[in-house]
Amino acid sequence: MSKSMRMPTHPPRFAGIAAGCALALALSAAGVTGPAPAAAAAPVSASAPQPKQYTAAQVYGFLVRFYGQHGPSAYDRMHKVDADLRKRAAAAKGSDVLLCAQNVPRSISVGKVTAERSGMAWAPVTTHWKAGPDKHLTAYVGLKGSLPMKLYDVTCDG
Repeated sequence: MSKSMRMPTHPPRFAGIAAGCALALALSAAGVTGPAPAAAAAPVSASAPQPKQYTAAQVYGFLVRFYGQHGPSAYDRMHKVDADLRKRAAAAKGSDVLLCAQNVPRSISVGKVTAERSGMAWAPVTTHWKAGPDKHLTAYVGLKGSLPMKLYDVTCDG
């Protein structure tokens, strides 16, 4: 044998790598797996933190400030009302969709807020008038804490 054709006396480095790969394939085919990824290793507990949501108390404060004594300000109507509700209000000529009325009330009171895990909260709002009976509406506010608090809908109850 010539010097250029000499066979190495130790196995090549990649032979160990090939053997490891063959072992991994055999174990995998047998249903044996390696360690779980770090993200999958920890089970999700029932007490894991939920995405931040506004509380009923925060929604109540928002509605009291939003409605004030005589109705929302022009600024609040522009910046604290969902775009779809703003469009609906703009289309209602001669009627104030946010107050379910045509005039400015003497005073406004906000009732107890109900907050659901679904991401929506609502509260009864009562408008008080100098002449005529009180009127009632329901105001709906989104709870997603990563968004600014806004009024999403109003239903006129009577």
